[in-house]
Amino acid sequence: MKDKRVVQPPENKMGVMSTGKLLFSMAVPMMLSMLVQAFYNIVDSIFVSQISENALTAVSLAFPLQNLMIACGAGTAVGINALLSRALGAKKQDEADRTANVGIFMSLCCGVVFALIGIFLTKPFFMVQTDNAEIIQYGTDYASICLGFSVGIFSQFCFERLLQSTGRTIHATITQLIGAVINIILDPILIFGKLGMPAMGVKGAAVATVAGQIIAAIVAVIMNIKFNPDVHIRLREIRWHSATVKGIYKVGFPSIIMQSIGSIMTFGLNSILLGFSDTAAAVFGAYFKLQSFIFMPIFGLNNGMVPIIAFNFGAKKPERVKSTIRLTIVSAVCIMLAGLAVFEFMPHVLLGFFNASEDMLAIGIPALRIIALHFCLAGFCIIAGSVCQAIGNPFYSLIVSVCRQLVVLLPVAWLLSKTGKLELVWLAFPVAEVFSLTLSAIFLGKTMKKANRIMKEE
Repeated sequence: MKDKRVVQPPENKMGVMSTGKLLFSMAVPMMLSMLVQAFYNIVDSIFVSQISENALTAVSLAFPLQNLMIACGAGTAVGINALLSRALGAKKQDEADRTANVGIFMSLCCGVVFALIGIFLTKPFFMVQTDNAEIIQYGTDYASICLGFSVGIFSQFCFERLLQSTGRTIHATITQLIGAVINIILDPILIFGKLGMPAMGVKGAAVATVAGQIIAAIVAVIMNIKFNPDVHIRLREIRWHSATVKGIYKVGFPSIIMQSIGSIMTFGLNSILLGFSDTAAAVFGAYFKLQSFIFMPIFGLNNGMVPIIAFNFGAKKPERVKSTIRLTIVSAVCIMLAGLAVFEFMPHVLLGFFNASEDMLAIGIPALRIIALHFCLAGFCIIAGSVCQAIGNPFYSLIVSVCRQLVVLLPVAWLLSKTGKLELVWLAFPVAEVFSLTLSAIFLGKTMKKANRIMKEE
């Protein structure tokens, strides 16, 4: 007689593995990937600073445009990921394929839009911020190329996300590494004219950037075709489809808004700092590149935490949810403490990467020390916001982000600038973070109270 017992499938590791080991295994690869991105982002500025301080200032002033471009690319990719994963989970192959192909179409459309911005609006963008002719020229040269060939970064975002959403994270990481390595190799060759190439200066930095993005995108396309049987890319299907576009941006638009807020804040703060000197804006640009090495690992930690919390919340395992949150917050604060120590005790070394002049050091050393005071508070706030997102309150993060950057940081910086003392302007960062901490603690408390009630229900 046959054994009628049903063999139960093994329980998912998210619900049984120790939270420390689980968080480590999921977060570390993502943290390393984020560090690669941080290194990628800083290379241009380090090499450009060897040209002149004005060149560094120009690249710093271009950041809001680049960040807006990244926000649109990443937000579109988030929407593609969510829709595609949902379709695959429901075993709706036609819907998954349509999402992938329509997502490619929308990414190409975004590339065209930003190419037009690069051609027609970059010079006016810099002229609004400064009357320094050299900075305007450098900035226009750099941004017009980065935006003019933005089809590379939009395609890279899209095709890497197709790999990630079907579980092929290693392949996606390989494409990121290829893009970063190409950029790093080409930067000195094109900027300074090595190996028989003409010296292109700031234009060379931009060409190196877009070359890395385009080649990474091509590699990602090839990997999808050869190693990703879960989606089928068809040229005739790369077109507009209203319902799919709506689905993509229903998820992706809030992400675009959240990331775009950073562009508004950076543009506004640059305008305030340029009222003091061009060097002050260069210092802020250098800080923004440097802080990514501290914040990017936190975002990687975040990405590892979110699925663990979401899974155990759904499985109604409150102790695992709470222990994961505690461990992630402690880890984030420890990383931030290390970053704080580096910024407090080695600011001259950090600025030295940018070939800092005496004037830049005089402004930059106190600036880095003052701004870094908010790091530990920021670590808690970032994790708290992601917990809210994972459990189902994404708008809490949006509210905190808007309030921190637009409602508090910019107005406080503007008010402090009226004292005529530049060093006081940097205090806007810790002030804004205290406000952010208060809101984050309130929202986290409300979210966990509701989550505990849900997890106790049968």
